Amino acid sequence: MNIKEVSECLDIPKETLRYWENNGLIPPVPRNRSGYRDYTEKEMKWAMFIKAMRKAGMSVESLGEFVDLYGSKTDSREAQKSLLQNQYDLLVRKRDELTTMIDYLSCKLENFDSHVIPFLEEGEYYQAYKQQLCRKKKK
Repeated sequence: MNIKEVSECLDIPKETLRYWENNGLIPPVPRNRSGYRDYTEKEMKWAMFIKAMRKAGMSVESLGEFVDLYGSKTDSREAQKSLLQNQYDLLVRKRDELTTMIDYLSCKLENFDSHVIPFLEEGEYYQAYKQQLCRKKKK
C-alpha cells in the first residue's frame, strides 16, 4: 500500500506517518522502484499500534522508548509492559476523575432549579462555597 492508501485506511495524516517513520516509531518503510513508500503488513501493524497508543495518551517519547526496547537484543518485556502499565494507570485515574465530574454535573442537572440557580444568584451560597474552598487550600 502506498502512503495515501495507508493514510486513508487508518485515518492518519500522511505527514504523521512520515514523522513516525523518521523518528523510528514505525520501521523504515520499503520503497518501490519509483522511490515511493510501499507499506507492508509489518509497518501497518506498527502504525495501528502507535495510533492506538497515541489515542490512549502515550507520549511520543514513551513510544520511542517502547520501540527501542522492542528492537533491543536483550529481554525487555518487563520494561515494555511497565510502559504500557503506567499509561493504563494514568488512563484509569483520568477516567475516575471524569466519572466524578460526570456525577457532579448529573446531580446539578437533575437539581438545576434548586441548586444551580440559587448558587449563582444568591450571594450567601457563593460566599459559603468560596470560604469552604479557601479553607481546603490553606490545609
